[in-house]
Amino acid sequence: MISADEIKVTLEKTLPGSMIQIQDLTGGGDHFQVVIVSSMFEGKGLLDQHQMVYGALREALGSERIHALALKTFTPEQWERLGS
Repeated sequence: MISADEIKVTLEKTLPGSMIQIQDLTGGGDHFQVVIVSSMFEGKGLLDQHQMVYGALREALGSERIHALALKTFTPEQWERLGS
């Protein structure tokens, strides 16, 4: 089990300056949805963006502290276009 705060701290180290929203989907601390808006995603495809996030969370995923992770990644421009 891992807390949303732990995930956020880990992601902030890898993607500084990003807007990160985390939702525990089941309340059990192992199924999360993460929305990240980062300028570090600019010029990268969706797969590369997600690999950046998975890389940052490799330890938690490998130890099965995170069982499911739904990702939504955006550049600031994409986020702005969505009007979010």
